Parts: sequence; C-alpha cells; structure tokens
Amino acid sequence: MHNSEYVVEMRGIDKIYSNGIAANQGVDFLVKKGEIHALMGENGAGKSTLMKMLFGMEQPTHGEIFINGEKVALTSPTVAIAHGIGMVHQHFMLVPSLTVAENVVLGMEPKKGKLFVDFSKAIALTEEYSKKFNLEVDPNAKVMDIPVGMKQKVEILKALVRGAKILILDEPTAVLTTQETVELFRELIHLKEQGYTIIFISHKLKEIKEITDRMTILRGGRSMGVYNTADTSEQEISRLMVGRDVILTVQKEQALPTEPVLQVRDLEFTNDWNRKMLNKVSFTVRKGEILGIAGVEGNGQRELVDILYNFAKPDAGSVTVGGKPTLGLHQDKLRDMGISLIPEDRMIYGIADSASIEENVISDRFDEKKFNKGPLFNMRAIHAESERLVEEYQVLCKSPQQQVKMLSGGNIQKVVVAREFSSDPVLIIADQPTRGIDVGATEFIRKKLVELSRAGAAVLLVSADLNEVIELSDSLVVFHGGEIVAYFEDTRKMDEMEMGEYMLGLKRQSPEEVRRVVHEK
Repeated sequence: MHNSEYVVEMRGIDKIYSNGIAANQGVDFLVKKGEIHALMGENGAGKSTLMKMLFGMEQPTHGEIFINGEKVALTSPTVAIAHGIGMVHQHFMLVPSLTVAENVVLGMEPKKGKLFVDFSKAIALTEEYSKKFNLEVDPNAKVMDIPVGMKQKVEILKALVRGAKILILDEPTAVLTTQETVELFRELIHLKEQGYTIIFISHKLKEIKEITDRMTILRGGRSMGVYNTADTSEQEISRLMVGRDVILTVQKEQALPTEPVLQVRDLEFTNDWNRKMLNKVSFTVRKGEILGIAGVEGNGQRELVDILYNFAKPDAGSVTVGGKPTLGLHQDKLRDMGISLIPEDRMIYGIADSASIEENVISDRFDEKKFNKGPLFNMRAIHAESERLVEEYQVLCKSPQQQVKMLSGGNIQKVVVAREFSSDPVLIIADQPTRGIDVGATEFIRKKLVELSRAGAAVLLVSADLNEVIELSDSLVVFHGGEIVAYFEDTRKMDEMEMGEYMLGLKRQSPEEVRRVVHEK
C-alpha cells in the first residue's frame, strides 16, 4: 500500500498496439475521491484506450495502476468491478428483450433455489437503488421500449448495484436530448454528494465547464496536464486539445480548381433518435481541389458520408456529380460515374477479407474488355494489373494471391486505395483514409491524394485527424451541430486557434461567408 489522496492513480501508462500505433505515451491520470473529473481530448487522443485499461478491457504495455492506494492488475472487467470500478459505454450493453430489472441484475441474479431467477427480488433491488440514487426507472419495462436517457440510467444502476464507487462515463451525452442531459447532470451531482467518484469523457466544452471539478487533457496520446475546471477558460481548453504539433508537411502546389464536380445542396437528415444531424448543408467540390471537412465527431460528418455513399437517405436536399443526381444510386452505379470511395471501416465496406489481394484490387473492373476474352477472364492481364498495383502502391505481401485478411491494417488500406485510386476517378470521397494505420502507409496515401487531385480529380476529405485535414486540404469547411459554421478558402491562411473555436461551437461565420463554399456562378 502507498498512501495516497487519489482513488485512481494511473502512472506512466503506455499502450502500444501490435501494429506499432502508440495510443497512450507516458500518461499519468490521477483522480480524487468524490470529484467529477473530465478526461478530454479530440478524437483519437487516447481517451477511450486509457479508460479501457482502467476497466480491465485492455492491458497497458507499461505503467502502474493503483486503486485506493493499492497496486492492482486489472486483467478483466470482472476484476475492475471487484475493485469498485464501473463503466457506462457509449454503446449501451443492455439486452433489449429483457426488462429493466432483469438487465440490472444480469449475471448476478438473486436465485430462488437453483433453477430460476427471483424476479420479485430483482425488482425490489432495482427499486431500492433507483430511489436511493434518484435514478427513476420502471423496473418492469422492456429495455427495447424505453427512451435512450432511461437506458443510460439502467446502465448506471447496473454498475452501482455491482458495488461501483468509481464510475467511468464515456461521452454520456452523445445520444441524449437537452432535457435528458440536464437530468443526467442532476443525478451525477447527487452521486458525487454521496461520495462517488465520476470520470467523465467528453469533448463538449460547455458540459465540462458546467459539471466537472478538474480535468485531464490528452492530445495525441500524451497528457497535456491536469487543470481546475473553474480556473481554465474555454479558449485555453480548446488550445490544449486542438493546438497541434505539425508532424507532417505535405508538399503540394497551389490548387487551381476549375469546374464544379460534387454539388451538395440543402441536405437535411434526422436520425433514429429524432435528432437533426444535418441542417441545410450545401457545398461544392471542384475539379483539382481537396475540400476538407473538419469537426469534432458526432456533428453530422458521418451522416453526410453515409448519404453520399447511399447507405442512408436524406429527408431533403440534392446531390449531383457532374450535374447528374446520385442520391439512391447503387454503389456500382456510383463507380461507373467515376466516384471512388475510401470508407472509414475498411473491413466492412472496403474489402472482401477472405478473397485475395488480386481479387480485391480489381474487383471493380472485372467486366472491363482487357480482362475478358469472351466468356473467360484474361488471367494474364489480371495478374499483370494486380502485380503492377501491388508494386505501385507498395503493398507488403508474399504475392497478389495472398488473402487480404493476412495483411497488416496499413497494407489492407493500401489495397483499398490501390483499387479506388487507379480507376481514373472523377471524384474521391476519402473518409478517415489513414485512421489506425502506420506512419509509412499514412504518408503514402496522403501523397497519392494530392497527386490525384493535382491531376484533376475532385477530392472530399473527411477526417477526424486535424493535422491531416489542415495539411492536405486546399479549402476547408467546419461542421458543428449538423451545419457548416465556417469556410476557409485557403487553408494556408488559416488560424488554427480560431478553427478550434469554430469546431467547439464557440464561434461561427456569417451565413454569407459560409455560402461562398457553394461557388455558384
């Protein structure tokens, strides 16, 4: 035991994944009993990784963890729960077909005899805890029938019933309405008053200022320090979160955009929770330019990409490429129009993982003349093409016949990119093109995007990596709350501090300034 004023002490934490990505480097995270402590940072700063280690879902590569002054090895969530740590994930872990009470006691049911669960006891337990903690829920309701704010309460109760004294809440307000958020904050303060400790992961400044006592800010996997919330201005927090160290500089000539290629007009989209995710979004991407979209995750970028790829239908608005409407067209039709797609989730949408590299690289052009001799494939031409692409795109593999799933993340991404970039695209929609891949592959992909745009492709780049979006884009729009709140015609003249303020909703440009991104003659 070492004496400590902290209930949670994570010291010198490194987390390095097998692909060499360092998610956390030398992080110290210290939380006092009975405080609400914010863990802040933009997407990919390492917040979730750090908390997964505290909840036993992942193991640190180096470093030590003390709970209540005692050194612990949190080898699994079960061990973490035994040490009084509970976690409410962003995506709730509830069983929809069971009742609230059944979910609360799941896995620890009070038994009557050996065979069946004592439901009356489960209900009594749920009622007792929901009264004690002001977390009003209906124990008999089925989870699938209750609103999302109540599901969250059930998750919190589940943790408390299991004896949690330290609660980790991961982006708890992401899916809540304003009223539900107000209610959640009341409940958290009530818990704090009863001596519970709460770790609150978020990047919403307003909420952090409102509810937390202290905060630890992460940037690029390292801690930027611990601050008293009351003494730190929103601008200061924004600078610590967003201020970047220029790691890469992309060499590129000045863009000389010509005619419009992708035209998005007045897109509106409301999600399943009745939250308006896109509100009259309009912009144009022109031939020969890279237009970047920056913004904190959850501000409409994901929905925009889904609509452009036709994974989702907008409530209103139009999308055209080269003057032709694209909404509702199948992905094959989009490809025929010269639209290339680099999806964020390469494993789901980007590749057929059990097929070979060769099959993946040319899957979009099997029907081209040069690969077909009547009813038969021209295998020699196919082999030659895939070998050329594997070489040109520096895919590290034994041969183009190797199964894609045997490759590293960076090399899988190169396979996707080789296919998408080599088909002479008119428009490239790149969604998080370098997320979670190594430095070499990242640099290569960024260089290719610049090359293609300079050769005349229009590129729309959506990336949560600020460094990437600022360095690669020629022009940039910022999304906040489902709207475009800023447009920068020339990223070289842009002030990053100011950009952080637009991203975090502290500032917005006038409607006229924003409209310029439409480029209507």
